Amino acid sequence: MQTIKLGTRGSKLALWQAYFVKETLEAGGLPVEIVIIETKGDQILDRSLSKIGSKGVFTEELEEKLLSGEIHIAQHSAKDLQSDLGENFEIIAFSEREKVNDVLISFDKSLTLESGQPFVVGTSSTRRVAMLKHFYPHIKTVDMRGNLQTRMGKLESGVCDALLLAFAGVHRMGYEEHIAQLITTDTFTPAVGQGSVAIECAVNLDADIKGKIRSLLNHPHTEKQLLAERAFLKRLQGGCSIPVFGLAQYDAETDTISMTGGIISLDGKEIIKEVLSGSNPEEVGFALADKILDLGGGRILQEIKANL
Repeated sequence: MQTIKLGTRGSKLALWQAYFVKETLEAGGLPVEIVIIETKGDQILDRSLSKIGSKGVFTEELEEKLLSGEIHIAQHSAKDLQSDLGENFEIIAFSEREKVNDVLISFDKSLTLESGQPFVVGTSSTRRVAMLKHFYPHIKTVDMRGNLQTRMGKLESGVCDALLLAFAGVHRMGYEEHIAQLITTDTFTPAVGQGSVAIECAVNLDADIKGKIRSLLNHPHTEKQLLAERAFLKRLQGGCSIPVFGLAQYDAETDTISMTGGIISLDGKEIIKEVLSGSNPEEVGFALADKILDLGGGRILQEIKANL
């Protein structure tokens, strides 16, 4: 049996995900070798993602290895994977989704965003910064790049009072004890793809290998959700630095997708958010994006791109 070479970033969270993929595939009879690859997003930590260029910040180097055949597949946090992969790459599996919420992490468990108490939150996400400005204007933010362990170190040293992170990463790294608040998706609708691991390959990878990997790793309900969300993001041309949000729910009984999505201005003053349902995930995503653009999202998008 051919050994599958799995490309991954080298952070503890990325490696947790890589070993999850490895163990799942090996349980199904596919031997796996993990190949660690450093990306531009890992190397440049003194600038915000929007200043580096949002497309492919965490994926470009992995994709080069996929094309050259040095690795067969790459694993990504689905929220880090650009919405348009181009003609050379495809996603063959999405893992079952974790809880999608953002969480407030602090050593002071009494902190909540609703308390009215001003404090400093560390985050590198333009979506989270804009949403804080909109819903919780008393909260100050400080740009916070680096892996989860680096951010926890900065929190401990007093750079900020709390961190805003995805529940999935916090849970996988064992930091749940420091969750001060689980934030409702009604206010903080998550980033597209949050909570799932995506498996990417070159389109010319052997079809039998693709099929075997997909059968072992893909979670059909999650896939339907993410197909809708990624279609939404693709139509909006949103990247890591654009404060776009989207969350799809799949109802297996009726075989329908219901998606909430929108865009928020960088200053948090303007938010456009809509809900749309349908049976075809990608059609729902595209239609919702068109609705957002027609309601003023196109203008907000232009303003954001001019300011980044």
